[in-house]
Amino acid sequence: MAKLAHDHTAEDCVELVPIFKTLSQKDIETVATLVTHHHYKNGEYIFSAGDVADSLVIVAHGQAKVFQMSASGKEQMLRVLQTGDFDGEAALFSDAEHSNFSQALMDTDVCQISRTDFQKLMQESPALAVNMVNALGRRIVQLEQQTAEVTTSSVESRLANYLLETSAGLDEEVFTLPLKKKDIATYLGTTPETISRKLTLLVKQGMIEKISNNKFKILDEDRLMMID
Repeated sequence: MAKLAHDHTAEDCVELVPIFKTLSQKDIETVATLVTHHHYKNGEYIFSAGDVADSLVIVAHGQAKVFQMSASGKEQMLRVLQTGDFDGEAALFSDAEHSNFSQALMDTDVCQISRTDFQKLMQESPALAVNMVNALGRRIVQLEQQTAEVTTSSVESRLANYLLETSAGLDEEVFTLPLKKKDIATYLGTTPETISRKLTLLVKQGMIEKISNNKFKILDEDRLMMID
């Protein structure tokens, strides 16, 4: 079984993705045969606007940002892909081009499944095709729930989760935030000023330590996880 830099097998990568989690072990093993692995260093582009969008991109380990570029060259952050997140599920069913850019924010392992291989598999396995349609339906419900959670969970909770995920992705006790505060604010649905205030509060409460302007250390992982 092929492995990634952080000892993820192809099956591990498939199981990370919500639309595959409810498939049978046999179907997961079958989908895993289609997975190709790529490693991107910090700052490398995973895809760019105009590239053919012909595969599902799964982050197996690491963190990447997805953003748009304005005509004036200004970057607009759209979302952050953490370990287990994916982009491009629509590419499995239709021809398209990427309209955004994706760039690794740290050394990042990515799994990909091409549309051609995936559609061929669905033609050969009607049972898998039915499972996929059902799984995509559950994915839509999950996205609606996530949208609701953004409006109901506190900024502190979302920031704490981001810090924990970033620390885990970098696998470093002391880590530098890979995003600027304005981009973290965009990602978490708040303002840069609020991010600064909440970071200061978490420092005062002894949950994190500020090493420098954008370098931090997790001091109390359990308390961060319990913030709601």
